[in-house]
Amino acid sequence: MHQSLMDLWYGFGIALQPGNFMWSVFGVLVGNLIGVLPGMGALTTISMLLPLTYAIPPVPAILMLAGIFYGSQYGGAIGAILLNLPSHPPHAVTCLDGYPMTQKGRGGAALGITMMASFFAASVGIATMIFLSPLLVEVAFKFGPSEICSIMLLGLLAGATMSRGSPLKGVAMTLFGLLCGVVGTDVISGTIRYSFDMAELSDGVELGALCMGLFGIADFLVSVNRHNIKISDTKMSMKDMRPTRAELKQAFWPMVRGTAVGTLFGAMPGTGPTITTFIAYAIERKIAKDPSRFGKGAIEGVAAPEASAHSKTQVDFIPTMSLGIPGDAVMALILGALIIKGVQPGPQLITEHPDIFWGLIASFWIGNVLLVILNVPMIGVWVKMLRVPYKYLYPAALFFICVGVYSTKSSLFDVGEVAVFGILGAIFLSLDFPVSPIVLGYVLGPMLEENFRRAMLLSSGDLSVFLTRPISAGFVGASTLLVTFQLVAYARRRLRAAEVLRTQPISG
Repeated sequence: MHQSLMDLWYGFGIALQPGNFMWSVFGVLVGNLIGVLPGMGALTTISMLLPLTYAIPPVPAILMLAGIFYGSQYGGAIGAILLNLPSHPPHAVTCLDGYPMTQKGRGGAALGITMMASFFAASVGIATMIFLSPLLVEVAFKFGPSEICSIMLLGLLAGATMSRGSPLKGVAMTLFGLLCGVVGTDVISGTIRYSFDMAELSDGVELGALCMGLFGIADFLVSVNRHNIKISDTKMSMKDMRPTRAELKQAFWPMVRGTAVGTLFGAMPGTGPTITTFIAYAIERKIAKDPSRFGKGAIEGVAAPEASAHSKTQVDFIPTMSLGIPGDAVMALILGALIIKGVQPGPQLITEHPDIFWGLIASFWIGNVLLVILNVPMIGVWVKMLRVPYKYLYPAALFFICVGVYSTKSSLFDVGEVAVFGILGAIFLSLDFPVSPIVLGYVLGPMLEENFRRAMLLSSGDLSVFLTRPISAGFVGASTLLVTFQLVAYARRRLRAAEVLRTQPISG
């Protein structure tokens, strides 16, 4: 306990250094702005700004990307509540009761509750990270190549099978990401693989090009014919954002329960914030005395999902930083940024790079305080930002994507990579294939391969090493259970579909 508080104090010293603080504020501002704008998300923004991390040190780079991530969570609630516009999937649940509250003239109160729930949940998530860190340090020294390989396997399976849509499609996209990840020079043997005699691919596929294509260009190509959203003349002041005492009382326990749901699921790899918001909402509706209020402006339907999303966002960093397993595509991008800077995420990150780990945790609190301070007086500005026409928004984003990827190496080949992945991503999206597992496969695949080969070298080719070591056996067992669960769920769906066909009357 005492050591954790000392480490946190050290983290505040890192986070409040002028250079680090400036980049953290920049990330929070950009994330908040992007969260408000419809159609723009943390994935697109981090993809666009990833080339910027090449030019700045590791600590400010990670603080900036993290600020974008949790800043966008704050901004996304504004459009969901005021305009029934879920800019990001986690806020789709917030629309159910947030927008009806706006129609009743209580949209400001909904935003006020959202700010409180977000800050409370984020604080609990940060505290969870702080007090779990000594345990993580203790466990770190028990991880060898076989344990790291097993946990990477679990992360890949979790990300592939828990993505939206068909698990089979998720596995296919993960395998495509694995293929992209092994292009280039082999770390152990030094031979060049799958480069098709292109010298530019000897260093592998560029992470920035992959992400910008999949989440920037592809999204634009899919949405190019989208019509502008008609924005109402919604006005909001600081006074409107004060909830009544009765609303605060109604929202308190849903806020606590939502925080608990987000914290619990935050440590599980492969579960995005969207899942937690739906679960938190379902719990509140289940235990409510009058469930018919939900969907008509129940304050609990805003507080619980928003709290779960924000606690999940903070706790997501635990498996990413300490185990090297990203919880979703955004975490995979941040993981990739760490690798670009020469920092190996995993159990030993806390001891080898305490400035990054504790500086990041301290920046969470600083960033969340900044978000509360900024959002209250600037709510009118954010509402006006919602009026930015779509026809201006995405061409500007495309311009910055091209400039960003070219600036990293001054290479037109990288720009071509972006175009190729953009077209592939648009095809995948049109066929309802999730593109997030591609990034997961790209980032974790090479790490899985490297540690598998090391484990085989140390055990003289004996595969039983993955089962004889307790930690590795536990992760292998969890992977087996995950695959079994998916197979059983698939079999039940097939049986249910067959039963429906049998019971349908034959026409004609």
